[in-house]
Amino acid sequence: ARGTPRATHKHTKAPHPFPTVDVPDHAHYTIGSVILAIGITGMVGNFLVIYAFSRSRSLRTPANMFIINLAITDLLMCVTQTPIFFTTSMNKRWIFGEKGCEIYAFCGALFGICSMITLTVIAVDRYFVITRPLTSIGVLSRKRAFFILVAAWVYSLGWSLPPFFGWSAYVPEGLLTSCTWDYMTFTPSVRAYTMLLFIFVFFLPLFIIIYCYVFIFRAIRTTNQSVCDVTVRDSVKSFHRLQNEWKMAKIALIVILLYVISWSPYSTVALTAFAGYADMLTPYMNSVPAVIAKASAIHNPIIYAITHPKYRIALAKYIPCLGVLLCVHPRDLRSTSSSFMSTRRSTVTSQTSDISSQFRRQSTGKSRLSSASDSESLLINNIFGCLFLYFHMVCFFMALL
Repeated sequence: ARGTPRATHKHTKAPHPFPTVDVPDHAHYTIGSVILAIGITGMVGNFLVIYAFSRSRSLRTPANMFIINLAITDLLMCVTQTPIFFTTSMNKRWIFGEKGCEIYAFCGALFGICSMITLTVIAVDRYFVITRPLTSIGVLSRKRAFFILVAAWVYSLGWSLPPFFGWSAYVPEGLLTSCTWDYMTFTPSVRAYTMLLFIFVFFLPLFIIIYCYVFIFRAIRTTNQSVCDVTVRDSVKSFHRLQNEWKMAKIALIVILLYVISWSPYSTVALTAFAGYADMLTPYMNSVPAVIAKASAIHNPIIYAITHPKYRIALAKYIPCLGVLLCVHPRDLRSTSSSFMSTRRSTVTSQTSDISSQFRRQSTGKSRLSSASDSESLLINNIFGCLFLYFHMVCFFMALL
């Protein structure tokens, strides 16, 4: 029968036996299979992002260090979570002991928080590049980007360590085949940690992201309105540069939205328990959002494979078989430098070369901008179509349970 799952303790020879949940075996196997698919996709995809952005000279910019860091956190999330979660699901219980539970949950918290902070940094970077284009040129060096990322890791570490020292705890969750911080216990200490965790690693970064994109939208709208009031030459030059930056901002926005959407069900469950309604939550209601949250690690490489032209060309150049899968035409590989403008901060020399080429194409600049805009709109529509399909898959997954 499919009644409400209940936790039962099964005594074994282990010194610290963990409880199990009375659910059908296929529930564990389904979750394990989904986690395995997510993990393999995330490992391969994020490794390719790191490889392409590190290998390609045009992608090795200070701002792209944030994208590489995001891929690193997602890769580490998959490496540390997938094998363990899959193994415990196949065994239908947690088998790695108390210390294993703590380390597993700590890794999930550290890499998850660092991903959110990195996305916030990316949004702030786009904010300065688009709203303050002149003052932001040359400000972000590799050294400064490195220190920003170190600060992001230290900040994430600061919120991941407290459960080791008695402020909340890392415990099994859901079907008791994975671990996370204790958000179910209704005590002042646990509730205080949960409240501050959500404020400083979810709601505050989310507020900063929203703030940045509100002003980015305003800057784009202002530019669109004023573009007719300047000369054709200045119009093409400034609008083309801003369009490139806006394209990167849109890609970042999609990645951020998917990340927030993936973690929202899990956040809702934790906040429900925080409000004192933990008894309303079933193991399924804890486990399924956790799986959806871990799926956030696969969004970044998929989005960049769909929307980022230089990333697609870099993959096709260094891994030719992927060029066929990504539908990269050979002529794009031969004319990379002339086909695409720089999408990040570049050196003064490359900027001068790009502007000169824009001047030579003034007469057709506006039509090309319109064409590029149409192509981007088509890409965005395809992405949201994939997102729609993604949520249907989630619903199907929940129905299987």
